[in-house]
This record gives sequence, C-alpha cells and structure tokens, in this order.
Amino acid sequence: MPIIKDTWNVNFRVYGARKVWREMGRQGHTVARCTVERLMALHGMHGVRRGKVVRTTVPGDKALCPLDLVKRQFHADRPNRLWVADFTYVSTWQGWVYVAFVVDVFACRIVGWRMSSSMTSDFVLDALEQAIYARKTGDDKELVHHSDRGSQYLSIRYTDRLVEAGIKASVGTTGDSYDNALAETINGLYKTELIHHRGPWKTKAAVEMATLEWVAWFNNKRLLSSIGYIPPAEAEQNYDRQKQFEVLESEVL
Repeated sequence: MPIIKDTWNVNFRVYGARKVWREMGRQGHTVARCTVERLMALHGMHGVRRGKVVRTTVPGDKALCPLDLVKRQFHADRPNRLWVADFTYVSTWQGWVYVAFVVDVFACRIVGWRMSSSMTSDFVLDALEQAIYARKTGDDKELVHHSDRGSQYLSIRYTDRLVEAGIKASVGTTGDSYDNALAETINGLYKTELIHHRGPWKTKAAVEMATLEWVAWFNNKRLLSSIGYIPPAEAEQNYDRQKQFEVLESEVL
C-alpha cells in the first residue's frame, strides 16, 4: 500500500489503477492489477476524468489559410516530422490567462509552451520560438506545423516565422476540433490533470509555476498508452538508440 500511495502521489494524483499498476511494474514491483484496483478503491484513490473541451481560438480568414497537409492523420515516424499547436484558457482570481502548447506528434512531447493574459499572436509565437530553439535543426526539411484556423496562427508574423525556419504550415480545413485533435487532447489532459485537479487558482504566477512543473512531469514521467505506456522522452530516446544501432550495423556490413 505505501508503494501504491507513493506512485499515485508523485504522478499528480491523476493516475487510475491501470497506470499506477503499469508504473509499479516499471519500477520492478510485481503485483496483480486487480490488487492495485482493490487497494486504491479501498483508500479512496482514483484517476481524474476529462470534461468537455471548450474552443478558444477565433477563426481566421478562410481564404488566407495554408493547405491541410495532415488531414487528421496525427502520426509521425520520427521526432521533428510533425508539430501541432493550440492554446487553452485558465481562470484565476486575477483574471483569465491563456496557455499555448506546441507538441511533437511522434511521442506527444511538449516542445514549446507560453502563458499570456491576452489572446494575441505574440504568446503563441513565443511558444513556437521555444520549440524552434529547442528542437529545430538544419536536417528537418520535412517538418510540418499544424494548427486550427485561429487568427493567432494565421497572422502574418506567425506564418512568416514558419517560412523563415523552414517549417511547412498546415491548417485544418473544416474548422472543427477533429482537425487538430491531438493538440486538443493535450489541452484536455492539461486542464484535467492540473488546472481542474488543483484549482481554484489565485494568481497567474501560480498557474505558470504549476504549468512548468506539469510539462516537465508530462514529458519525462507520464505514461502514455499511445506509445506503449512509457514517457515521451523515453520514446524519443529509444528512437535515437535504434537509429544509432542501425548506423553502426550498416557500417559493420
């Protein structure tokens, strides 16, 4: 029971029995899943559940939109092949704040994020700049950036920065949430696992510090079922090791 509690506590108290059981297995603890379920229920521990998604972006001019290069196929065979971007809102006692994320689709790793008190192009551009600084290399000739039709992402400054960085712009065609489903999913997890789970929020500074903590946990610790119940950073490390092995193998042959 102490191991179950520790596992649940260090993971933001958002894991249900399935992920607690998976994480315990990764740590070398052999236990039946039904035992974890029973003990968690007995002690009132449970995972968080996602609520309804609310849209925040204001649609831009359809005539100015780039083509949809993704067509709802949110898959990538390697890191830095496809990024998705979106932002969401948080209510605090000091007023509304908005949080933008840029996510690498390969392992759902958050590669850029920023917070702002207003829905301007500046803060989504800052999130993009962080992603470019941290991830973009000269070898990423096929990198695609996908967003919805929010006017912030269709601004001249934003689109010009993508061109300058050698990133292909892509925008959903129909304007519904499915056209940017992966980014919407990350927003939903953020709201469920952090904002709703720990709220209410008194200050904007508190939201920023908590978001920094959550992003670090999400990238390096959170188990994602879509990539085999491992964290995003580990999935990318596994990819890098596999590519290095293939290079060494080809040199030997």
